[in-house]
Amino acid sequence: MLGCFGGTQLCAAEHLVASQAEYRKALKQLQPGDTLVLANGQWNDFEIVFTGQGQPGKPITLTAQDKGQVIITGQSNLRLAGEYLVVSGLVFRDGYTPTKEVLSFRRNSEHLANHSRVTEVVIDGFNNPERTETDFWVTMYGRNNRFDHNHLVGKSNNGVTMAVRLNTVPSQENHHRIDHNYFGHRPILGSNGGETLRIGTSKYSMSNSFTTVENNYFERCNGEVEVISNKSGGNVYRGNVFFESRGTLTLRHGNDTLVENNIFLGNGVDHTGGIRLINKRQTIRNNYLQGLTGHRFASALTIMNGVPDSPINRYHQVEDSLVENNSIINSEHIEFAAGSDAERTAVPVTTQFSNNLIYNEDGKNIVTVHDDISGIEFSGNVLNQVAVFAIAEGFTSQAVTMEKLPNGLWHPAGSALAGVGVSTDLQLLARQDTGVSWYPKPENMTAFDQGKVTRIQPGEGSLQDAVRQASAGDVIELSPGNYLATKLIQIDKPITIRAVETATAGPRPLLEFERTAMFELASGGSLKLKGVHISGSSAPDVAGNTAIRTSRYSMLKAYRLIVEDCEVSGLDVNHSFNFLTVAKSTFADLISINNSSFTDISGAILELNKETDDLGLYNAEYVIIRGSVFTNIGEAVALIERGGTDESTFGPHFEMSNSTLSEVGNNKRNQSASSVYLHGVQRATMDGNRFSDSQPVRVKHTVGDPLTTISNNHFVNTPDPEVINGSATLAGNVSQP
Repeated sequence: MLGCFGGTQLCAAEHLVASQAEYRKALKQLQPGDTLVLANGQWNDFEIVFTGQGQPGKPITLTAQDKGQVIITGQSNLRLAGEYLVVSGLVFRDGYTPTKEVLSFRRNSEHLANHSRVTEVVIDGFNNPERTETDFWVTMYGRNNRFDHNHLVGKSNNGVTMAVRLNTVPSQENHHRIDHNYFGHRPILGSNGGETLRIGTSKYSMSNSFTTVENNYFERCNGEVEVISNKSGGNVYRGNVFFESRGTLTLRHGNDTLVENNIFLGNGVDHTGGIRLINKRQTIRNNYLQGLTGHRFASALTIMNGVPDSPINRYHQVEDSLVENNSIINSEHIEFAAGSDAERTAVPVTTQFSNNLIYNEDGKNIVTVHDDISGIEFSGNVLNQVAVFAIAEGFTSQAVTMEKLPNGLWHPAGSALAGVGVSTDLQLLARQDTGVSWYPKPENMTAFDQGKVTRIQPGEGSLQDAVRQASAGDVIELSPGNYLATKLIQIDKPITIRAVETATAGPRPLLEFERTAMFELASGGSLKLKGVHISGSSAPDVAGNTAIRTSRYSMLKAYRLIVEDCEVSGLDVNHSFNFLTVAKSTFADLISINNSSFTDISGAILELNKETDDLGLYNAEYVIIRGSVFTNIGEAVALIERGGTDESTFGPHFEMSNSTLSEVGNNKRNQSASSVYLHGVQRATMDGNRFSDSQPVRVKHTVGDPLTTISNNHFVNTPDPEVINGSATLAGNVSQP
């Protein structure tokens, strides 16, 4: 198809191709202004190389016959290189890249893209099946490129979602533009390497990038502590929204960066953060930060200490920077001179902090000062009725009346504080104005108990059949009786298995199994058990059985395991019989045990210690045990380990409350010599528990600023808790012989 312009001899050709061979042939014929169209359908194992020499106003375009109807699957990727190229309308799904990048603005190190654009492209869950294998979804090289109105969601394996590289001179001072993109949910990775956007690297951080990142929507980007990692100079972050994203926009390396007009909405979600300031001549102004709960490096606002004469990959001192006219609303932490320790002793200098509004409805003091801040000049800042404040000058504490403006943001009522906090014309970017209009933006993960309820009767294979036929969110109700599983039951979707609620209390439905495990959690699977009795009496007489196990292979999707009002017994036909056994490269968002009893178990209840490489990895983010009873447990109730000293993640978290542990951990095979073993756990709370005739609680701090509280527990014929490498809050505990 030809389209000619204004009677001239210049014509734009459109080439519709339906196979990879046709694509390669047509590519050789393209001239400035031409369009190469991929026919609707699935293109499997397609390594697209898109090259050409367009001209200003006459780019060469690669697009879909209909937007969203060209699906790139299997082992596929896209490399574009040349001048004035445009790519649009493609969807990458149901596969992964065979190389290190899904979409790259270069063909190779010598052949880069310049003056090129990628727009309205979707990358959805295009993950390497090995969770710890590293790849990047989008990498920008060259100069003067634009990445806009794209949709990136669901990156689960290791590696930055999007990166701008400055590893050669032709990619430095690039003036790229990244705008109006939808960066959707990035699940917790549980290790370093989960940034959503990174510009530069430590090695090239003293080079300028001059990249503009504006009007993007970052929704639940939870990979690690740095949602955005700025590692180069001269960049601009403007008008972006960070919605319930754990972590911060971090000015990690590089100087002369501007952060303005951004909006951070935490809504009280754990570890949601704002902006972290490091390095020289940074400007942070007119940003709105509300409902953020993060602390330490993930606080609403963090100004770091640096390392004297810092190596390029550590922390450079904060100098000559400006923080002004920001509004921090109902958030929990602001930290000055954060990270102060024996290495990070270079305090902030020649920096101004002015005309900022810090408002908490309850007048809570949320500011923590870790070191000398005399190098920061404070002026014109306003607090809402904070009675005791650590900084003597530059702050006024007064009653502040707030009003909600038409833009949905809160601002001081009236004109008295007109020059404090963000401007009244700051606009909240709408979610629907980012990404593409023709591909759905995902909601939260499928919840338990939201689907169809199916009641079943005891019978051979009845439970296995019901699980196999269920859909995500469905509920399987068990009538009273015995359910013997002769086959492993694989859980590959969120499923609830619960007892039928009857007017009179009777025996719980009894679940037994003849394999070495009853349930296996596959990638995408989550399990909720309620009101059932699990017995190991029919399990084979071999060592190492388990009631529930994860897949023995890498799981891209995090799982949830919830146990409520259940009874578990007789997991002791041989030694090392666990309740839950996990594999390396598997990860739980949540494991919760509530109001349940566990009796006569030769192994551990929760064995979460398979990440032994000391790289900061761990097997579960939140482990919660409440109101439960553990009796005659051979090994630890909870065995949780995070190794290494990496500071890029928030977990693990552990809570145990109002529970009873009797004769726990006394098996000679219990290598941890503990009833509860926490290694590298970042937040731990143990309150109101009773231990008798058990091994001690052992806690080993390894990294970060861990918070451990062990309070109001009763230890009978049980050693006192042991805390290694640091301290814990110990209060109200009672010990007796």
